[in-house]
Amino acid sequence: MDIGVTVGDDLDRLAGSPAAFDFVELGVGAGSLPPESIDPDRLERALAGRDLMVHLPYSQLLTSYAPEVNDAIVAYQRRLLEATGDLGAEKAVLHATSADRDDVEFREVAADQLRRVADAGREAGVEVVVENVGHQHRGIQLSVLGDIVRETDAAVCFDVGHAYMEGGNKAIRRFLRSHGDRVSHLHCHDVRRRGDTHMPVGAGEVDYGSVSDALGEFDGTVALEVFTDDGALLLDSAERVAGHLGAEW
Repeated sequence: MDIGVTVGDDLDRLAGSPAAFDFVELGVGAGSLPPESIDPDRLERALAGRDLMVHLPYSQLLTSYAPEVNDAIVAYQRRLLEATGDLGAEKAVLHATSADRDDVEFREVAADQLRRVADAGREAGVEVVVENVGHQHRGIQLSVLGDIVRETDAAVCFDVGHAYMEGGNKAIRRFLRSHGDRVSHLHCHDVRRRGDTHMPVGAGEVDYGSVSDALGEFDGTVALEVFTDDGALLLDSAERVAGHLGAEW
């Protein structure tokens, strides 16, 4: 199991993140950090031997009611995947969003869009992992996401904190019990129901024992999505997560 840290779209923050992490997850997109603007040599120096993962644009919807717009969304994501693949990215996180998550018939459109983006990732040599954001207005619900990833044979970035915000520790257990085998990447942080989120692991209400019970000795990748630059807190969270998942780190 490899453990890394998210750094937003900031190359300086990437360079300053603790060297002990196995990888960094960098945010890319036209409105934040266009991958074509990244100097490969600067990126290589900042990585300092660590692997690269990327997060595709946070606010870009996966689906639209207009077929032409859906084609454009896939083309945009394909361009990002090709560019980040050239930079050496191994995985790309994609938010599971929809123009209308409550329209049952529209779920077929969401599934088709996910399939197309995942295929574009495979062609670029990047594994697309779809992230649960069902706690957000446009986010596809966990129960629906599970069906879609089964249908499309897609990999999942399971955000533990997002799942807690959507349905508490029960939602974490329920999704991982049914779909844990689809999880390739984890986003780990802690949250409280009152709205505090992306805190160091152990500071909130997430039952990480439920995660370990469901996933056992997880052999995928884990990104800490803790909103701090305090290296000691990040490393402590990494050790806590590793302990829960039966790994040495």
